[in-house]
Amino acid sequence: MDTCTLGDLLDVVGGPALRLHTAPAGRAVPVTEAVLYDGHTPLARQPGALLLAVGVRAAEAGPLVRAAAEAELTGVVVRGADGPVEEARAHGVALLSVAEDAAWHQVHLLLASAVGARPAASSDTGLGDLFALADAIAAATGGATAVEDPRQRILAYSTVPGQPVDEDRRQGILGLQVPASAENTEQYRRLFAADRPVRLPALSGSDLPRLAMPVRAGGETLGSVWVVDTGALAPDAEDTLAQGASTAALLLLRARAARELARHRNSDLLRRLLDGTADAPAAAERLGVTGPARVAAFVLDSAASVPDAERTALRLLDVVRLQCEARYGRHACVLLDGVVYAVLPGPGERHRGLAEDIVARAGQALRAPVRAALGEVVPDAEGLADSRADADLVLRLLDADLPVAAVDEVRARVTLLRLADVMSRQRELGAGAWRRVLAYDAGHGTEYARTLVCWFDAGCDMAGAARLLAVHPNTCRYRLRQLQQHTGIDLDDPDERLVLWLQLRTLAGLTAATP
Repeated sequence: MDTCTLGDLLDVVGGPALRLHTAPAGRAVPVTEAVLYDGHTPLARQPGALLLAVGVRAAEAGPLVRAAAEAELTGVVVRGADGPVEEARAHGVALLSVAEDAAWHQVHLLLASAVGARPAASSDTGLGDLFALADAIAAATGGATAVEDPRQRILAYSTVPGQPVDEDRRQGILGLQVPASAENTEQYRRLFAADRPVRLPALSGSDLPRLAMPVRAGGETLGSVWVVDTGALAPDAEDTLAQGASTAALLLLRARAARELARHRNSDLLRRLLDGTADAPAAAERLGVTGPARVAAFVLDSAASVPDAERTALRLLDVVRLQCEARYGRHACVLLDGVVYAVLPGPGERHRGLAEDIVARAGQALRAPVRAALGEVVPDAEGLADSRADADLVLRLLDADLPVAAVDEVRARVTLLRLADVMSRQRELGAGAWRRVLAYDAGHGTEYARTLVCWFDAGCDMAGAARLLAVHPNTCRYRLRQLQQHTGIDLDDPDERLVLWLQLRTLAGLTAATP
């Protein structure tokens, strides 16, 4: 497993909770553990450790920074923002800070869980430790034990031989979900209102009572631990369970930190893959992308009014990720500049249906219209950057009448957008008579540019152009004569007609329907 680095730690718990003031050795230095400073004990050599400056004022932590450097520690964490930055730089030690009112034991729990985190190869990160903890609690208390999350999903359970269980436990373990009932709901209400182990009666005549304890960290409820009470639990079962719940909090935080770290790394890798800057085969292997795939792009309608666009975009990311994982398992999604990109595997027959479903669900959940664009299906990960470019172009075409589209459905319009992008970047392609036409219209209130576009769209047929313009053919003919006279355009030259049509359609954005 990879060693946690200072950068990894900041990715998981950085921001308001943990601020970096200086890192002379860079963010790639390893962080092996988080340790509490004891002023009564000399600082031992602990390469890579992060020292929490308990009992030391931030402004007076200079000597501690020097001692940390001598002990080969990676960094020092102080409480408050006025720490010895210059001393830390001079001695090559990272200096970090937490809020002035932060509780050191909570900071230590948070950092220890993050330092222990590793990029996860699957969603089961940390479950092995939880199973071992369940066995340890079961052996110490004398009752079969289960660890649950706040949604009453069973994360781990004990397997100590000979311990009695009831049907409720059997059904829960089989489905990894506690059976729902009104009686259960009332017991969980009592449990989560407590801060000590709670004894709960049997739910039926065939069931057994329980001894349960909520699992919390920093005021957040992470889950609960349940012990089957046969009436013969150890005398110190409550104390054992309370200690076990504290350890469970650490393990659950560590597992969550590992998932977040893995998600962050995968998001960064996917971003580079979609930018075309990553080693595509290596990135695809890491992300689990094999065979044909396409990029889908999801975005909030620009016309929608949302109070917090950034937060809503993050919620959109959660919806897209959840729906994709429900269909494909482990999945690659990333939020970039307000757009959520997802890699959809397979040949693509069901991709549009999935996109429509996500748009409907996200629109309902976020109370705002959502649009979805599907790029080209490409044979492997090396083409995903091109598929992303397709999706970005399709996004520009979407509106309330067309909330979801694949690039094949709007190929002609996408091609014109590509041409517009190319022509706008090349001076010679943007020069020519089309500018004179637009300038004349602007100065004289005429509609020569639209008349030209309608005439071109009608195949240079005067009657067809007149129908598009809703005017008499003679009016259309008169406008074209006046146009040539005032701008010098030669409409008899087929090459000039073609270039003029492309420029008006792409650079000016005019169509026959343009008012």
